[in-house]
Amino acid sequence: MAATAQQHALTHLSAAGTGIGHVAARPRLVAIACIVLLAGAGWLYLGLLLAGTSYGAIDRALIEALCRPGPGRSGPAFALDLVLVLPMWCAMVLAMMLPTAAAMVLTYAELADTAARKGERAVSPLALVAGYAAVWLGFALAATVLQLLLVRATLLDATMTATSPLFAGAILLGAGIYQFSALKQACLAHCRRPFPFFLANWSEETRGIFRLGLRQGVYCLGCCWAAMLVMFAVGVMNVIWMVVLGVVMTAEKAAPTMRISRAVGVVLIVVGVAFLAAAVAHWSWAQ
Repeated sequence: MAATAQQHALTHLSAAGTGIGHVAARPRLVAIACIVLLAGAGWLYLGLLLAGTSYGAIDRALIEALCRPGPGRSGPAFALDLVLVLPMWCAMVLAMMLPTAAAMVLTYAELADTAARKGERAVSPLALVAGYAAVWLGFALAATVLQLLLVRATLLDATMTATSPLFAGAILLGAGIYQFSALKQACLAHCRRPFPFFLANWSEETRGIFRLGLRQGVYCLGCCWAAMLVMFAVGVMNVIWMVVLGVVMTAEKAAPTMRISRAVGVVLIVVGVAFLAAAVAHWSWAQ
């Protein structure tokens, strides 16, 4: 226990770098804090939705951007919707994805501390985290645009959940099939073993470490993008599913084998097929 504590004492890094390393060692606290904030934002959204038009113009714009289809909205109006919805997705991806990167950040922090002990220049882990976060914030922007387009197409309802079991089933089935793809497995392998990656691509420049963060972020995106899109099927602001998917993605990266990933794939495929079957049965009955 003492050896472990000494190993994780990042004494030769800057105060900010040491802080990042210690936070990475306790990702649960980060996840809980982010989820609490997101839950508060969700309740605020529901309150605004129930209040209807009794609030001001900004509140009404937020409600419209989040949940009301607007086929005629374009130009400045679409840009306003983007500005209003983007922070929600940014908070969501950071809440769900930063905890999954804790092992990677801690691995770099320990290597940087070892380099500093030898008198070598060590770049702060902040640069690595910034690169990693930049990739997921880019995904948040793409997801925001996709959500607004889905709302305009009436494929998402006022609770930001899929309006059609056919649409929800297609998302779940696609995410399940992706769990078995070669790209998923390759990206997951990189996410699980950050040590050889850092050792082979080590840099003493801030921009070099930032690029390493970008590359690790891309590997993580390749591993988890389909799971993140499941939120469109179960509810974009569904806090329970945020926790479930966050735990699943973290467990995938920590597991030594593909068993968890494949089990998740099977569950998603079964649920997706059930949704599709229900949609087809409903359509047949309606005929």
